[in-house]
Amino acid sequence: AADAKEKQYWITQLRSCAKHHREGNSKSISSSRSRSSSLLPPGTVNSSLPSGQKHMNQSGPTVVTITHHKSPAAARRAKSQRSGQLHEVREIMSQVEGQQKNLVQAIEALPSSGPLSALDQDLLLLKATSAATLSCLGECLTLLQQSMHQVGQHHNRTLSSEGILGWPGPKSHSTEQLKNGALSSLSSASANITWAIVPSAAQDGQALQANTEVSMLRLYRPFLVYLRLDANHVVLPTFILEKRSLLEMYANFMAHPDLFLSIAAGATPEERIICFVEYYLTAFHEGRKGAVAKKPYNPIIGETFHCSWDVPKDKVKAFRTNGASTVSKDPTKEFGQDQSTCYKLRFVAEQVSHHPPVSCFYCECKEKKMCVNAHVWTKSKFMGMSIGVSMVGEGVLYLMEHEEEYVFTLPSAYARSILTIPWVELGGKVNINCARTGYSATVTFHTKPFYGGKVHRVTAEVKHNPTNTIVCKAQGEWNGTLEFTYSNGETKVIDTNKLPVIRKKIRPIAKQGPLESRHLWQHVTSSLKEGNIDAATEHKHRLEERQRAEERQRVALTTPWKPKYFAKEGDGWLYLNPLWKTH
Repeated sequence: AADAKEKQYWITQLRSCAKHHREGNSKSISSSRSRSSSLLPPGTVNSSLPSGQKHMNQSGPTVVTITHHKSPAAARRAKSQRSGQLHEVREIMSQVEGQQKNLVQAIEALPSSGPLSALDQDLLLLKATSAATLSCLGECLTLLQQSMHQVGQHHNRTLSSEGILGWPGPKSHSTEQLKNGALSSLSSASANITWAIVPSAAQDGQALQANTEVSMLRLYRPFLVYLRLDANHVVLPTFILEKRSLLEMYANFMAHPDLFLSIAAGATPEERIICFVEYYLTAFHEGRKGAVAKKPYNPIIGETFHCSWDVPKDKVKAFRTNGASTVSKDPTKEFGQDQSTCYKLRFVAEQVSHHPPVSCFYCECKEKKMCVNAHVWTKSKFMGMSIGVSMVGEGVLYLMEHEEEYVFTLPSAYARSILTIPWVELGGKVNINCARTGYSATVTFHTKPFYGGKVHRVTAEVKHNPTNTIVCKAQGEWNGTLEFTYSNGETKVIDTNKLPVIRKKIRPIAKQGPLESRHLWQHVTSSLKEGNIDAATEHKHRLEERQRAEERQRVALTTPWKPKYFAKEGDGWLYLNPLWKTH
């Protein structure tokens, strides 16, 4: 609502409408519940999933309109049309019910013991949640059918100016947005339902149509979740974007380059892998800052990002002596260093593929003879009230001085409570392995349990595989305090919030190439900073359309895209001129 007065109009009408349905439908709801315990109304035919999907794809979005007609003949035609159009909604419900039954059967078919059993707490919760959701959707469909039936019975009644379905309030900017279709766009997999009961005044009827359209869109929003949509192909609204590209977010994982360079300072293989685990656990908090979940820009193919860090040499110290949690955060000491007293760390990232969306990054320090090469494919999916993003791929840390290679993976990220105030957590088990030394580490990012439990919890274990000896354990929060316990009984605590952040150096936008991230997204970023969502959306749309047009042109000419800095080798991607080739 635009103001308090209009808000009160909405509240009054919603209360009146709720009272009307409660009094008019209470008996019919009770009788329908006693007649059948099925999710769907009696007489619904359960169609198979493939045919239902085929029918949905051919027909596209369904619009069911209920109109108050004065002509009995017109009313009969509308009633016939409504019953036919609502049949597709029943088909969708039938498909979802079938999928839920298959899910339950698959869970119950699991063994009663073992790593994944039918009695697993998460699986039991999944069964209960899916059943409750389907039950709720069934009630919603029943209410919708009853409301349509009542409108058909009362087609020849005249609605008074004080009727509960009238809209006596003023037209406002918010109402205009609804009427202009601000909420009319839905996936073709869902049912777009408009419930319009037109009173005597055309103006009031238009506003009522907008009002009830919002209600129906919210009512059928769960269909978007349970039809297994792939979030990679969903264009998210601009206002949830953060003001940086995904490529720059990967660079922000290097916010503590002193800890990264300290890996090579370890005297033994055991010290070096423990240093790597310490750096790995502290890398995520700076790259994933903020209480509210924001999504970085999806890089377009060919987009690149370049930056570097000057790391004071006195901050790069050997194992267990870096005093990371007590280092001064004085910026004059960090950025006023002479080049001869600093290590230079360089970073480059590139979007090498669009389908699937593969990002590559490479970082090197020539003085320390170490570099890291990684390729990541982000795979997203809807998960009820969350969006999960799997980081498919791996990275390799090369220590040329010690002839060691450390292969590592990345955790998944989850945006929770996407319909209210979204927040981010990491989850999953990642591995770090060095085949040459026989050392490995397992890092587990724990997601918050449904009931109780802490958020952002992480545990880790470093192991020497030939002797089956655990040499280090870690626990804490990846964006808070981490405690490390070593095999000799020593402990160390690192508070990630007190770690000094060494800022990355980036060329000014005016000196960047046209495909460098900050230059490419500069208009979207400036519009978001100004709060101009419409302008940001328009600039973002232009970039996406340009990418689609160029992709169509490459397909027509059968010319594959050739990345600038990386080349595909096997299942992965490698930097074209890595440090291990030049040294």
